Amino acid sequence: LSQIEEAKDVLQFIKDSVDQCELLVLKGKRGKPLTNPKVLAKAVLVSEFLGLTERSAEGWLNILGPFVGIRKHIDERVIGDAYDKLEVVYILKQVFDEVKKSDGKLSGDGTGLETSRKQNYESSKKYGHYLTCIVDSREVVQAFDVSGEQELHAMHKLVSEVKGESLRLDAGFVDRKLTEEIAAHGMVPYIFPKRNINLNGSPAWKAMYLELYLDVMEWLTEYHQRSHSESFNSSFKRRNKLVSKIRSMCRLSQITARIIIHNFRRLSYFNKLADAS
Repeated sequence: LSQIEEAKDVLQFIKDSVDQCELLVLKGKRGKPLTNPKVLAKAVLVSEFLGLTERSAEGWLNILGPFVGIRKHIDERVIGDAYDKLEVVYILKQVFDEVKKSDGKLSGDGTGLETSRKQNYESSKKYGHYLTCIVDSREVVQAFDVSGEQELHAMHKLVSEVKGESLRLDAGFVDRKLTEEIAAHGMVPYIFPKRNINLNGSPAWKAMYLELYLDVMEWLTEYHQRSHSESFNSSFKRRNKLVSKIRSMCRLSQITARIIIHNFRRLSYFNKLADAS
């Protein structure tokens, strides 16, 4: 019963959130008229929620489509092409922005997204795609990058997209400039040091490691909340199928849709806990 209720909540959320979005108008665009982008965005979200291929999604949308506001048949090729439409990405970005409420306690990390089972080993570092993200202590994703850029470089961009009280990163993100950027955005940085670290740097860099020196336990207690980012990476890959899209736009649409569903589930869970108490 709880799974059925969750499915109803997610499908209702897809309908309501997409219906409220604005459409992207591309001037001078020619060719065959595009199916309503909102219909396509709903199809993408339903497909990723249920873990369907395009062929399976064609059949399931005939059954579930009216519940989310899709009232005409959509061919599997149209569903596949929807992932590569800028208008669909624009809608998904709006939905993501509406479903990333934060508690301010942020953590960041990067992880590989496998495209085959052969890559699903710790010893294999040749991932098909790479995801760098920032989550809060409830594992709600606040910002993410799937461009394939090295995680430290990607984090420089992500820091400017989030708001919070503090940000926790592992030793792979030790960087004086990044520490300064985190402090400049009003967040307290907690970056685990490497062995050869020194205090030469900006005031934010010095303050971060002086606090570690003066009160190790308090600093580590704050830092180790970073485990929430590891928990997100694990649950995100366990609950979703392997990344199946190759084109960069399609991959962005697929991962964005999965993160939207994940965020909604997490927020719903904590909202129900708050109501129960």
